[in-house]
Amino acid sequence: MERPPLAQVIFGSLDSGSATGFASVGVKRSLGYGGLDASGFRAGLQWGAGAGPARRKPDIGKLYRTQSHAQLGYEWRIADSFLALSVGAMVEAAYRETRDHLSLEHRRALRLDGEIWSRLARNWVLQASAYAVLADGNRYWARLATSWRVIGELYLGPELEAYRERDYHKVRLGMHLAGLHFLGLDWRLGAGFQTSRNEASGTYVTLGLHWKR
Repeated sequence: MERPPLAQVIFGSLDSGSATGFASVGVKRSLGYGGLDASGFRAGLQWGAGAGPARRKPDIGKLYRTQSHAQLGYEWRIADSFLALSVGAMVEAAYRETRDHLSLEHRRALRLDGEIWSRLARNWVLQASAYAVLADGNRYWARLATSWRVIGELYLGPELEAYRERDYHKVRLGMHLAGLHFLGLDWRLGAGFQTSRNEASGTYVTLGLHWKR
């Protein structure tokens, strides 16, 4: 009997840098018969939580937040490359604790996501990802990465990441290692330097994983 095509991917990530941290987990599922390796509609769910300084200033207090979003989109597959676009609703809760004030805020927003992954040559991969959160105080994020195969399925290369929200911005430049298979999962590691407004420059570390089934 033929094995059915892989139709679902479970993923997670961990991000740490400059007195902040954020972790997330999610799932994406193909809505067609061809699975994830064929063009078609995709549905996804994701939840995350993190902590950082209140108002981007560590000496003021702490900020704790959670966010979840559900999305529907379409993914175009062409040989070893794909383009994915999706749209969905996001709900975010933020608890801010300072020396003289406690607050709990809720926000609903529209989120747009896009991703391109392409094998430009046999040993060369290009990836670009971006999202926009459209609400009171729009939020934008983008990442561009390229990598070359070093041995087996391991790919190493540079990455550039940018984030902006209201008058705050952050830029990261580092290296990432992808294609590490361990415990039945595919892992990605990233590290480098970041600079941002209202925060001291420093280092960052990211960890990502996914499991297709």
